[in-house]
Amino acid sequence: MMVRFRGLVGSCIYLAIAVAFGVVGSAGVAAADDPATTIRIMSFNMWLGGVAGGQSLEQSATLVRASKADVVGLQETEAKSGEGKPGIDNGARLAELLGWHFLDQGGRTAVISRFPITASTPNKWGVQVALPGGKNLYLFNAHFPASPYQPYQLLKIPYGKGRFIETAEQAILEADEARGAPLRRMLSELKSIDSEIPLFVTGDFNEPSHLDWIPAAAAAGACPLAVAWPTTSAVCDAGLLDSFRQVHPDPLKRNAFTWTPSTPPDDPKDRHDRIDFVFHSPHSTAKSAKIVGESTANADIVIDPYPSDHRAVVVEFQLAK
Repeated sequence: MMVRFRGLVGSCIYLAIAVAFGVVGSAGVAAADDPATTIRIMSFNMWLGGVAGGQSLEQSATLVRASKADVVGLQETEAKSGEGKPGIDNGARLAELLGWHFLDQGGRTAVISRFPITASTPNKWGVQVALPGGKNLYLFNAHFPASPYQPYQLLKIPYGKGRFIETAEQAILEADEARGAPLRRMLSELKSIDSEIPLFVTGDFNEPSHLDWIPAAAAAGACPLAVAWPTTSAVCDAGLLDSFRQVHPDPLKRNAFTWTPSTPPDDPKDRHDRIDFVFHSPHSTAKSAKIVGESTANADIVIDPYPSDHRAVVVEFQLAK
């Protein structure tokens, strides 16, 4: 059985987390190793409905199963169809394959969950998930605009209508102009949520992290220069934690690039970065954080063939009692 809602798109903010919850999802599968205190949250850009790379949708279902995720924020859920026809909602179809619950946020984003989805925020930026034992959590899910893309602008890689730029200040300005408005709309909505409800954020931000493009990384040649990227900065300033960096704090030891498995790392026409995220409020602890991708060289969980042009990220959390 699936729960359906219709609406807009999603992003993030902070709030406290204190919850203990049950064992089994709607498909009858154990939710986590210790389901009374843990949950796994994943962000997954499906790449045009999970079929743009020539894979069947079942390969995306294989990916979700292998990740052992409990709740997944999806981006690019819509598959292309014939000219003049509406796209196919493969987010809903993926939920059906898994036997999970589904909520359509609109804008080609959705949330799927082992557990029932019972409500959403007014503009569908966030959804409420009912946990066994009567507790709830909220998941916010975002897909921010892809263009202009500032790493390409800095590296003089033509993309869309983005102008070439030189400085960190220019990159921050361009990023805010590209994504600031939807981020602020979503942050405003999130502030209305009960601060006692557990909260997580997933998304394809189409922007790197301020925790990755740091001076040490620039000095090591891992990025062109240090940039305090505004979208992740705003999320962290609101009180949320970058879950992957909580587990793997050094970007020089673990870059965790999610963009992109579709080109080699040394492709002069591309720039690889971590642009897909899971965030959490500070009353939960990120126990493990893994990348799902195409090879052991780039991922902790390998799916071959891999169905997307983004690697996914899945984080297991210890929840406060």
